[in-house]
Amino acid sequence: MTPAHGGCLCGDVRFTATWPSLWVAHCHCSMCRRAHGAAFVTWFGMAEDSARIDDDAGSLRWYPSSPGAERGFCARCGSSLFFRSARWPGELHIALANLEGEPDQAPMAHVFWDTHVDWAAVDPGDGLPRKPETDVA
Repeated sequence: MTPAHGGCLCGDVRFTATWPSLWVAHCHCSMCRRAHGAAFVTWFGMAEDSARIDDDAGSLRWYPSSPGAERGFCARCGSSLFFRSARWPGELHIALANLEGEPDQAPMAHVFWDTHVDWAAVDPGDGLPRKPETDVA
């Protein structure tokens, strides 16, 4: 059980995740796109008790983005970091781009594929399943 570390752009909000992760996936939902300003976001899921958030500066804010879900970001630098939802109780989703180093596993799927954008090319040969919203467990 190896710890992995990461944080926001300014360093006010840090996290430690103790592998193994539950999953790694590319999310193409419209809310992730808007929250991150990107065509899709790659997340890794952790059991809440396997992830620790350090916010000594008090910069972490949680935005209720939809009923039963919220997104965590740094109020100082604006980095989008976390997602948690009643849909996946007991999990903390962490934006992979904020990880220092490599994840413990490669992405395993494109989720919310039914809402992906056509203006960003995704390699059709990546071999990953493309799951619609109705198939995201």
